[in-house]
Amino acid sequence: MLVTLKSILNMAEEKEYAIGAFNAPNLESLLAVVQAAEDLKLPVIIQHAQAHEDLIPLSVIGPIMLRTAEQASVPVCVHLDHGSSLEVISQSLSLGFTSVMYDGSALPYEENLRNTLIAVEMASETGASVEAELGVIGKKETGLEDIPEDGETAHIYTDPDQAKVFVRETGIDALACAFGTVHGIYSRKPKLRFEIVEGVRKAAGNIPVVMHGGSGLSRDEYRQAIRAGVRKINYFTYMNKTGGEACIDYINQSSDHSAPIFFTQLSIKAKNAMNEHIKQIMKIFALLD
Repeated sequence: MLVTLKSILNMAEEKEYAIGAFNAPNLESLLAVVQAAEDLKLPVIIQHAQAHEDLIPLSVIGPIMLRTAEQASVPVCVHLDHGSSLEVISQSLSLGFTSVMYDGSALPYEENLRNTLIAVEMASETGASVEAELGVIGKKETGLEDIPEDGETAHIYTDPDQAKVFVRETGIDALACAFGTVHGIYSRKPKLRFEIVEGVRKAAGNIPVVMHGGSGLSRDEYRQAIRAGVRKINYFTYMNKTGGEACIDYINQSSDHSAPIFFTQLSIKAKNAMNEHIKQIMKIFALLD
């Protein structure tokens, strides 16, 4: 069933766990995520990142995401991830997305605030939820960029006092915070500052905090983040990597190396591998493992 981000985060708040938010830049990823949620009977968030427009346009994958969510047996939020353009925010809402993220974190604070207010006003017309971001999280959600050797320089950490004002003035439903995670593959152990999450929650009226760059952490790190107040965890890179590795394994294990390899075979292998991986991750987020 199709639901808003606000309603799905209320479920997370009530049970004091986190909801997985998974990017779906192709049909295999989308089906793997929703099937995992249905298998576990857990709510889930499916996302289209603006940065993935070169993989598949929002105009193509958006309606498919919405139809899949509507037919699902569990609550599913359809969310725009890292929307840095108000035009893309508008497009998502017109398609029927139930949540959007306006990402103005790289802009000056006042400009981020102004644009977030516009996004909130736009979303209010359709009843959709809004996520925004304060602070700068290392790397982009494509996961392909390098980060500096000094992990500290990859971030501008979220200021809880600034978050208090930002949340109060914008009325957003969730806040993405920079507290030490990065998008993509970790080349070194991250320095996670859970006290930032706790500070934002305390200052900003227990606003649900979103963890971006959620792939690649340990079970204990996820649990610490959830205890601190993280209620949405974005996850894609290691799910995507799992699908790729399944394809490589299938090719390498083929007994007849002269036989053709069909994309449809690889597609099924990738989807099934991602599905199993996602289920393991969702169990951790929901405190079931």
